[in-house]
Amino acid sequence: MIDLGVSGQVLALLVVAGFVAGYVDAVVGGGGLVQLPSLLLALPGATPVQVLATNKLASALGVTVSAATYYRRVRPDPATFGPLMLMAFLGSMGGAAVASFIPKEAFQPIILVVLVGVGAYVLFRPDLGSETRLRWERRGHLVAAVVTGLLVGFYDGALGPGTGSFFVLALVGLVGYDFLTASANARLANWATNVAALVVFIPQGAVLWGVGLAVGVANIVGAYLGARTAVSKGAGFVRVFFVAIVSAFVVRIGGEVLGFWG
Repeated sequence: MIDLGVSGQVLALLVVAGFVAGYVDAVVGGGGLVQLPSLLLALPGATPVQVLATNKLASALGVTVSAATYYRRVRPDPATFGPLMLMAFLGSMGGAAVASFIPKEAFQPIILVVLVGVGAYVLFRPDLGSETRLRWERRGHLVAAVVTGLLVGFYDGALGPGTGSFFVLALVGLVGYDFLTASANARLANWATNVAALVVFIPQGAVLWGVGLAVGVANIVGAYLGARTAVSKGAGFVRVFFVAIVSAFVVRIGGEVLGFWG
């Protein structure tokens, strides 16, 4: 038995979910769509902050591996990922600090509308993200990176699921990167947001270490395989994966908003 009475069988299912989440998150983000609901179901006695904190620990382990893999193979531009990571870190700390005061229901309808728009935009623009076409240089590029990092970082600290997908979307649609390069930058920014959230959650004693480390190890394996797959198959594969994950996210959140499931 580990943390809040989690049985070996339940922990095994969480490990499987952690592997799948790590793979999905490494390719295009959205691993929280798998991992966070799994933790919520498996830890009914935990507080929402404990579940969020445990999810962050597992995700941080996986994204460390995927970020390193992307960095070695894609070599993203420091002019983008530097300010993106810094502002994502600060935004995530702010989001984590208020996480216990924000009801999830307040976010869901807005996120659902955004995701539907995002999915349709990408789906009906087949050339989007096929190659890098930066929309700004210097100051404009810096402002885009700063705004993206701060806003998406805050969301990640407060809730989290789909953060990587939001980073990818902003870096493709707003900044002008191809999907593969956007995913590389997104993984680095997502690493910063996870670490920042843990800086807040760990002193609160919110992390369930046994569950978090077990799921985190599985997340590492999935993240490594996902990152290598994305790099080898290129932007086209990442684009298709992105549309699939956003569609799944729309179905899940839409079902919750409409009351089809809890």
